[in-house]
Amino acid sequence: MKRSVRNKIYDKVFEIIGYTATFFGLIILLYFITDIVYEGWNRIDYDFLTSYTSRKAEKSGIFPAWVGSVWILALTLIISVPIGIASGIYFEEYAKKNKITYMLEVNIANLAGVPSIIYGLLGLEIFGRMFGFGSSILTGSLTLALLILPIIIVSTREALKAVPQSLRDASFALGASKWQTIWLQILPSSMGGVLTGTILALSRAVGETAPLIVIGALAYVPFIPSSPMDEFTVLPMQIFEWTSRPQHEFLINAAAAIIVLLCITFLMNGIAIYLRNKWQKKNQW
Repeated sequence: MKRSVRNKIYDKVFEIIGYTATFFGLIILLYFITDIVYEGWNRIDYDFLTSYTSRKAEKSGIFPAWVGSVWILALTLIISVPIGIASGIYFEEYAKKNKITYMLEVNIANLAGVPSIIYGLLGLEIFGRMFGFGSSILTGSLTLALLILPIIIVSTREALKAVPQSLRDASFALGASKWQTIWLQILPSSMGGVLTGTILALSRAVGETAPLIVIGALAYVPFIPSSPMDEFTVLPMQIFEWTSRPQHEFLINAAAAIIVLLCITFLMNGIAIYLRNKWQKKNQW
């Protein structure tokens, strides 16, 4: 059998295996989502969204949890996005190609794959104990910012790489400085990719539980946090606490909270897709 024919057979077999694995994965995911929606959809109402947690399942709600999630998400956004985008711009546009830069780039890429619980241990020791922030919203936000910084940096660099060199050359030819070229031409042109990577990183952060457990996020919070130094809980923590209860009613509450968390995640991913498509249409060269 000729090599070209054998390679075509291998390609076809691999394609069939890939489609089959994807199909089964989607079927299993659809089953889980359907089961969760079936269990928890009827539990979602105004009282569930605006009630505090309770020892009685029928009176328990997710008000402190989703308010804490909003606090965490907002502070994580404020901390991580400026640093991540600025770092991506530096590495792509300003950093000299030497051993130190190469080592930093490799470490940043590897940090994106580090288990999230490691970031939790780091955040507990540095922010919680050394800086004295304790089990506060600020500690959680700083920890999650560290978690998603590598993703934002890498996505920013890839978005900047996608901008054609001709745009840079045209800007320089008109007398613009390097910073003017980056700020007025390159960054706006790459903003679709930058925002997509940023929102996807935040989508990961909003569903993290392990680092927040390590830093001491509470499972039962009978109050609403009003400042970054307050203790807190988040939706993943509330879901984790309810699933550990033996009563079936708490499992229904957990399913309802999962639906709310999925809606937030799907909304953020939808915004990312919309922004990416919008900027791709706007910046077609």
